[in-house]
Amino acid sequence: MPIATVNPANGETLRTYEAMGEEEIERRIQLAEATFRTYRTTAFDERARLMRKAADILEADQDEIGRVITTEMGKPVKQARAEAAKCAKTMRWYADHAASLLADEEPAESDVKDSGASRALVRYRPLGPVLAVMPWNFPLWQVIRFAAPALMAGNVGLLKHASNVPQTALYLEDLFHRAGFPEGCFQTLLIGSAAVDGILRDERVRAATLTGSEPAGRAVAATAGEMIKKTVLELGGSDPFVVMPSADVERAAGVAVTARTQNAGQSCIAAKRFIVHTDVYDAFVERFTEGMKALRVGDPLEEETEVGPLSSEQGLNDVMELVDDARRSGATVLCGGERPEGPGWYYPPTVLADVTREMRIHREEAFGPVATLYRVADLDEAVLIANDTDFGLSSNVWTRDDADVDRFVRDLEAGGVYVNGMTASHPAFPFGGVKRSGYGRELSGHGIREFCNITTVWHGA
Repeated sequence: MPIATVNPANGETLRTYEAMGEEEIERRIQLAEATFRTYRTTAFDERARLMRKAADILEADQDEIGRVITTEMGKPVKQARAEAAKCAKTMRWYADHAASLLADEEPAESDVKDSGASRALVRYRPLGPVLAVMPWNFPLWQVIRFAAPALMAGNVGLLKHASNVPQTALYLEDLFHRAGFPEGCFQTLLIGSAAVDGILRDERVRAATLTGSEPAGRAVAATAGEMIKKTVLELGGSDPFVVMPSADVERAAGVAVTARTQNAGQSCIAAKRFIVHTDVYDAFVERFTEGMKALRVGDPLEEETEVGPLSSEQGLNDVMELVDDARRSGATVLCGGERPEGPGWYYPPTVLADVTREMRIHREEAFGPVATLYRVADLDEAVLIANDTDFGLSSNVWTRDDADVDRFVRDLEAGGVYVNGMTASHPAFPFGGVKRSGYGRELSGHGIREFCNITTVWHGA
């Protein structure tokens, strides 16, 4: 895949870049290792000062970088600006909290004495250069939620971004440079996917994090396993959105529209499977379908646009294939389902009913604005269908019955359960999944500790 900015709204290639050669890759890895030796000793106050400066710059740049994001991957420009603002918020959060999250831990005095020590503690130390393999769908956010905690922990970063967002990737390196981080703290590698394996095998690269497809995650995990290196993987999702009889159906349906179509549905944590109790099914489906029909699809640079194009022609074809397969297998198309005429990789908000286990869309992640509906008789059936997937990233549950909530929290196989609201990441809460959605956690204290050497320090009596 070429490293290029191709506008999804019209298919026009705006800029192309040459992939870095072996000599440049070597120079950057060498610089990362050298920088780590000194950066690891900086105080939290100094790291926090630099991180807050980077947040200020990003916030000031949000209009400009928002337009870049929109032209690279098609996100409506209002959503792109909001993404930049969220990144700045998260950078400040880690600047404020990293020192306390990584403070030395003192074991119980009785355990210290029992071990024969006069003193003992647990200290969190940085690992070194970390390779981040990141996707295009949230081209700022996916990177910052790795970079902010990693840099605050004293690590340095090497970014291999998706090949269709090179301008965003280069902006991120420049952002940390302009903020005053030492040269080599955060570097972008303009490379293709084939170069990742060799970089991960380099002994100077200590760990890796990947957000992306299941095949990409398997490849990185296999190499990291061979090299015995720590990895964090956030892969696909097919999140359930369960609506029970006690739910506020009107509110649930309104949130469901946003949950399915934000970023044109190109989100791992987007709600994709809508599992609705039969008592409220008709009322929910009517409101939900009308909401999907009412969305404004169009030029993502226009402020009024709510759904822009998909990021690539291949992504569009993948979505169309899933919908066509479902239709041939008996699914009912309640709205959408046909690619509009004209330039760009647009696909309309689409709702499919009568979905069965035999359809590909039941098993595979639909990375576009396509919702599938399931009518269920009771809570047991809702849990069964919700868990009938290889993925387990997050989940949404709408109910005002505390017993329902307890059961869903106990039984849903997912990294998050969001009750009466839409799944959304926040720096204070851990983010990640189970099953084929990956392992490890980003964000919160759990995320900043993923790339730390958790060190026992023991003093004899």
